[in-house]
Amino acid sequence: MSSNIPITEATFFILLSLSPGAKHGYAMMKDVETLSQGQVILSTGTLYGALKRLLAQQWIERVEDVPIETQKGTESARQRKAYVLTKLGRSILSAEISRLDRLVRAAQSQGLEVPL
Repeated sequence: MSSNIPITEATFFILLSLSPGAKHGYAMMKDVETLSQGQVILSTGTLYGALKRLLAQQWIERVEDVPIETQKGTESARQRKAYVLTKLGRSILSAEISRLDRLVRAAQSQGLEVPL
């Protein structure tokens, strides 16, 4: 597991976005922007490239498609791909959070104030 850590900021926020449950790409893009307070804005190409890599690493998996709601509230025939964290992906996210926590505690032990 330690060979997978650290992870990139974009990967961290994608995994964090999926931690509550399944999401489709557009929802992840918006969630990552919100979670990062506007610091990470993913293009479609960047997101889907990352998703392809995360699928290959088995950190995430596809789940049953989620229907797209039209503006009138009816379901479209087209469906979105939805993704969830795997057990491995959740473990990687947890390990990265622990690593970041250790870094913050090390800075605090030196008398530095770490704004949260």
